[in-house]
Amino acid sequence: MLTLIKREIEDHIVYFLVAVIFAAMLVATEISVFYKIGSDEPQSASFNGPPAVAFLVLLFVVIWSTLGYCAMGATQMYTDRTRKISALLSTLPVSRGQILLARIITGILGILTVQVPFVITTAVLLYIFVPPVPIYGGFIFEIFARVFLTSFACYCIGLQTGWNPSKITPTLGGLVLTCLFVPLVQIKGFGLEGLFILSLFIAASLICTWHKFRSASL
Repeated sequence: MLTLIKREIEDHIVYFLVAVIFAAMLVATEISVFYKIGSDEPQSASFNGPPAVAFLVLLFVVIWSTLGYCAMGATQMYTDRTRKISALLSTLPVSRGQILLARIITGILGILTVQVPFVITTAVLLYIFVPPVPIYGGFIFEIFARVFLTSFACYCIGLQTGWNPSKITPTLGGLVLTCLFVPLVQIKGFGLEGLFILSLFIAASLICTWHKFRSASL
């Protein structure tokens, strides 16, 4: 399994490099804004400033990175189909389930590459600039859960659209569905009901992807 994951990362190293650069830019931007607010307006920074900045950065992450996750999922499946990667791997003692699982784990690692530094940075900056209010621990966890599930759902959309014989549909179709999906999720909200719907959507998408991948001729 580790070998399969390593191969997936190497085949799509561009996405991971972009994710690292994107994460570094987000962290640098967030640190600079927090420190500016903390030095110029200490009172507002203590209560309203940092959470507001974190929320704005969060929106930026959701809008831009989800499109990248969708593109990554579509590229993984499209590259597999056009280059017959799974057909080659199937000659080895590897099952289709292991191939797809390694691909999904790679996608999750791509998502975490951006989000883990962001969450850690947010936690540290809130600890520095905001009084020790217990509510912020839950606030950070909710941020991570919301963004991760939304990003993973968009990645699943990419997986579904990527296994398409057309050269244009995997990219354009996935991006269009993502642009429609994210606003609908935002309108519905991120309460427990919204998170439950996201989880159901992810489960249904993965089942559909597995059905297509299992029944497709390699």
